[in-house]
Amino acid sequence: MIFSHQKPVLYRYYFNNILYILNQFSFFSGQSETIAVHIVFARFAPWRSPQSLIPRTSLHTKKESLMTSPSMFDANSLDRNLGMELVRVTESAALAGGLWAGRGDKIGVDGAAVRAMRDTLNTVNLRGTVIIGEGEKDEAPMLANGEKVGNGWGPEVDVAVDPVDGTRLCAEGRPNAISVMAIAAAGSMYDPSAFYYMKKISTGPEAADAIDVDASVEENIKNVAKAKNKSVRDITVVVLDRPRHDDLQAAIREAGAKVRLIADGDVAGAVAAAKHGNSVDLMMGIGGTPEGIITAAAMRCMGGAIQGRLWPKTDEEIARAESGQYDTDKVLHTNDLCSTDDCFFCTTGVTNGDMVGGVSFRSHGAYTRSLVMRGTSGTIRFIEGFHRLEKLQALSNEYARGLPQIGSL
Repeated sequence: MIFSHQKPVLYRYYFNNILYILNQFSFFSGQSETIAVHIVFARFAPWRSPQSLIPRTSLHTKKESLMTSPSMFDANSLDRNLGMELVRVTESAALAGGLWAGRGDKIGVDGAAVRAMRDTLNTVNLRGTVIIGEGEKDEAPMLANGEKVGNGWGPEVDVAVDPVDGTRLCAEGRPNAISVMAIAAAGSMYDPSAFYYMKKISTGPEAADAIDVDASVEENIKNVAKAKNKSVRDITVVVLDRPRHDDLQAAIREAGAKVRLIADGDVAGAVAAAKHGNSVDLMMGIGGTPEGIITAAAMRCMGGAIQGRLWPKTDEEIARAESGQYDTDKVLHTNDLCSTDDCFFCTTGVTNGDMVGGVSFRSHGAYTRSLVMRGTSGTIRFIEGFHRLEKLQALSNEYARGLPQIGSL
């Protein structure tokens, strides 16, 4: 029996279920089984309590229930299932780029990964605009800034991509090359197209309020050590191995901390610094602005922080800065670089690294290791995938351009 005072609650519940179903259809998420279950429950089990209509797996395995999921109530929020679609995108790029690992050809790595990423990304249910394309800075094949991606259905999003962050690492067979991308609600990502480099500092949630890109190296190290309840001598700072960082390395060591040099791939370095329990505490130095925006999306998901200032390098960029159109003295915080928690960060290892393992090719297929994070919930997932040989063969033929077929690798 349903008492009169219960009817508004039940009506509101059934209305929310209808909104959820319509939301699923509007994004064409392919969750036909979920939709069917909700329709059956609503049609044939109206006497059951609202709590009983929630699938049992959701009650036991998800912190977010269907009753409180943003994707149920807000048609503009990104569907939580989108994360798995993005994993497929970075997996494809990593597999294609991984075919070129150790072969000494940076352009071959980038070209294969870009084509694979674009092809797979264009099957995903979203209407994306590339805000951060990687090619222009490196003069490599690229997913260009302003390019439209996705299949034309679903939410409008900003897209930041780096098909292979660490192309040189991959080409030389070195560790820490990754395929990485981030998406966020449309209009929420910073557009750095005027400047390709920035001075950056980033760390994890424990010391998120302790960093200052304008403070001295010593001050930042001491503040992070205090926030993390560590001795300065136990602090490790990730730095890109570049001549421009010689003074930075000296300052870090003079402050009493340790330096971990990486050849490329400062996204992986920043995420490693934000990961709980890792041996890295801080990332500092001058690196790519595209990587900075991708890092900001990751920090949104992890609770960490990044700060940066644009760093003009070329004569054209210096003239642009002097024109007064851009404030290169302004400190850009996490919220400036990615202004919403409605975002995803996803990466798949190309070669083995500290953050995720690389692609492992075997005679019967290949294994991939991925990491996907969602800003809305703060969920971090590690995913290992196996890809069958007969499916990979088509990928090899499409992107390897005459390299040995996967079955013979």
